[in-house]
Amino acid sequence: MQSHGDYVFGIFLSAEYVEAKRDIFYPEIDVVITHETILTVRKTPEHCAPFDVEPIKKAVKPDDPSGMIAYRIVDGIAEQYLELIDELDEKIDDLEDQVDAQPADQTRTRISELRHGMLHIRLTLAPMRDAIRRIVDNVVEVEEGDEVFPRPVEIAFNSAYDKLLRCVDGLDLTRDLLASVRDYSQAKISIDQNEVMKRLTIVASLLLLPTLIVGLYGQNFDHMPELHWWWGYYYSLGLIAVTTVAQLVYFRWKKWM
Repeated sequence: MQSHGDYVFGIFLSAEYVEAKRDIFYPEIDVVITHETILTVRKTPEHCAPFDVEPIKKAVKPDDPSGMIAYRIVDGIAEQYLELIDELDEKIDDLEDQVDAQPADQTRTRISELRHGMLHIRLTLAPMRDAIRRIVDNVVEVEEGDEVFPRPVEIAFNSAYDKLLRCVDGLDLTRDLLASVRDYSQAKISIDQNEVMKRLTIVASLLLLPTLIVGLYGQNFDHMPELHWWWGYYYSLGLIAVTTVAQLVYFRWKKWM
């Protein structure tokens, strides 16, 4: 929001989440404000709906000055950000419920998308909050003629400023929620890796004793008691089977598998 002689020029960005694109788009609303007139220009990205001005038109009273109409526009944008942050919280809750069911790389991709979206929201909110603060502090005003933002309008803008502050605070909470989902996802990956390592360890342990037995009777010494025994081969197989089953029973008893 900047003053240029007898008018004030401002650029605002609303925000809308488009489910089909799984992304956040930022329609632009430009305003030119004089004491008697307000002109708005809307610039809409390709994949989202334009900023809806109909609720603002219905809320405007016949005696509202142009500054009050500007407040209603900013207040509508602030409401959109509050709704967007609530929607992000729901998306994060849904993602947390899906962590156990979907692949880890898909979870990481979704976390990255949400994190970048939150970063863009913060980069948009911060300068808009500062611009509204300049109106509340009576820094932005026309240099000629009557005031565009008289005291009642500045008080009204303070309400929009409070909503933008709530957006920033809500965004911090959303970031913490997303961080908890990321930590949970990483913990699940570690648990899954530990399960794999446990299974591989059990397999290696099961093969250890049979390998020892085969290696023992694979020694080509002349004087081995079982070397010329008719039942030696079956004895060796039976010993391998017994030791393997014994290990399985022991692992089950210890609840290692």
